[in-house]
Amino acid sequence: MAYNGKDGFEVKQYKALPAGPDLVYIEGGRFTMGSLEEDVMTRRDNPKRTVSIQSFYMDQTEVANVHYLEYLNAVQRDSSEEFYSKALPDTNVWFNELSFNDSYVTMYLRHPGFRLYPVVGVSWVQANDYCAWRTAAVSQANNQKGAAAAGGKKKKGFSFGKKKKAAEGEAVAAADAPAPQLRIESGYVMPPYRLPTEAEFEYAAMAMIGTQYSDENQANSRIYPWDGSTMRNPRGRKQGTMLANFKRGPGDYAGIAGKSNDGAIITQEIRSYPANDNGLYDMAGNVSEWVYDVYRPLSNSDVNDLNSFRRDGYQDEAKNYDTKNSNSMVDDKLRVYKGGSWSDVAYWLSPGTRRYMDQDSATAMVGFRCAMIATGTHKE
Repeated sequence: MAYNGKDGFEVKQYKALPAGPDLVYIEGGRFTMGSLEEDVMTRRDNPKRTVSIQSFYMDQTEVANVHYLEYLNAVQRDSSEEFYSKALPDTNVWFNELSFNDSYVTMYLRHPGFRLYPVVGVSWVQANDYCAWRTAAVSQANNQKGAAAAGGKKKKGFSFGKKKKAAEGEAVAAADAPAPQLRIESGYVMPPYRLPTEAEFEYAAMAMIGTQYSDENQANSRIYPWDGSTMRNPRGRKQGTMLANFKRGPGDYAGIAGKSNDGAIITQEIRSYPANDNGLYDMAGNVSEWVYDVYRPLSNSDVNDLNSFRRDGYQDEAKNYDTKNSNSMVDDKLRVYKGGSWSDVAYWLSPGTRRYMDQDSATAMVGFRCAMIATGTHKE
């Protein structure tokens, strides 16, 4: 069938857009989802099962303070004071009556020395608002590129007198005017940024693609985002160095000073520890991370085995849980977070472990990163 004929159906030439800044392509596949560690919390909410995940993109690092400050600057200029106030992270998450963390309350978010540290004190709702803003910001840039491409090259010619001035005025007005909203069919509209699903996060963190050289069928899984059961680099020039930022035990946030130290008492700069086999940093440790899913104890038993995701209480209504009498916390505002943080022991660094918190809550241990579906094929 011929396209693009006179008065016919128009099919534009398509060239895949480059991935957004800091996004890493994660090739889809099947893996064993669920906790490989002992269920120390006795929740029985994470049994192992096989699922498949479609290819997608994920941020190489956690969203850092400098990225979030860029968002706050845009919101302050373009939105209401009320929305700006709602977008501000809760810096009081650092305050503790029995600890001198007071400096972090005022310094952690805005001081240049912390600009590449992961943003914390952000709720699940605030993280989603950031994703929406980032989508709009990237879309605006793509709209301008797409409009320029659609407009083609300007015709060359001469203009004299009033006509020349009028033409110049029109050009200035056109440059100042917002780019027209493009249709999805144009190829310049990127999918929206969003939080990764729980299954996507776990799949990306495990990075089983790195085991194929020795275990093609992936008969053996990984406890952490790296090989082995230890927290130190087992070989090479950096043998013995820590692979993540975590709490070793009661009162021990980093070990003794020197080479055996993991380099961080609290959070640490993004990219400070080795990336996993997907090229992602800090998928275990530094800060835990929000995922898109609502929490249910049976999420791993009653969701689909393709692109698993729990969006609400479907098949497991919130009314089944006794929240009114404080016998349960489970409702449709309870969201999952994963990955382990600077304040967690190694158990929580296993990608299969899962915890939950109200979507409007925030702590100094939880941050986030963005994800996006992959469109079309991905060719190197």
